[in-house]
Amino acid sequence: MTRRSSHSALAARLRLLLCLAAALVPWGRALAEPLPAFVEKLATREQLQQLREGGYVIYLRHGITDSTRPDRVPAVDLNDCATQRPLTEAGRQLMTEVGQAMREARIPLGDIFVSPLCRAKESAEAAFGKRYTVDPLLMYTANLTTEEKRPILESTRRLLSLPVPAGTNRVVLAHAPNLADLMGYFVKPEGTAVIIRPLGDKGFIYVASIPPRRWPELLHKP
Repeated sequence: MTRRSSHSALAARLRLLLCLAAALVPWGRALAEPLPAFVEKLATREQLQQLREGGYVIYLRHGITDSTRPDRVPAVDLNDCATQRPLTEAGRQLMTEVGQAMREARIPLGDIFVSPLCRAKESAEAAFGKRYTVDPLLMYTANLTTEEKRPILESTRRLLSLPVPAGTNRVVLAHAPNLADLMGYFVKPEGTAVIIRPLGDKGFIYVASIPPRRWPELLHKP
């Protein structure tokens, strides 16, 4: 091969590489773009009526907590509430009001599954009394590794997907980071109820949300 032909081949390869790089720029830009933000939908009175008929899952975030007293990671003891971020009196009152609103709305409740952390159990008791089941696989995920989160998210997905008999609704009372990890929705404020339609093997569909301030309007209160 002559020097001229060698230079021509090199130039051709460079042109090809430049063309490939230019073609890949949009892909790189697309990968760098963030995922679209989750769009929250406020529940309507029609959706409240559907809840009365049953067949849904209600994912409920616990009440207001004292953020100045965080979980003592990694020394959190499920049997010692002093090692956990505590529910405040305002949070307990909020959950009492949410539970009362659900009763006034005549929403039939079946199984109630609750995170093992004290703030969740105390929220459940304020809202529903002692009729609930503690599920260790609803543990707060924010302080966990990806591997540690996996069984929790798989179990939560199962609870949101399993069909619920007509005439009743399943309640899952847990944490905002858990649902954010599962479906990109960080539930706020505290005490918000998220309506989920279970689809069995096909998963589940987000329907709408009921923040605490929404209950009076749904119940036609001034």
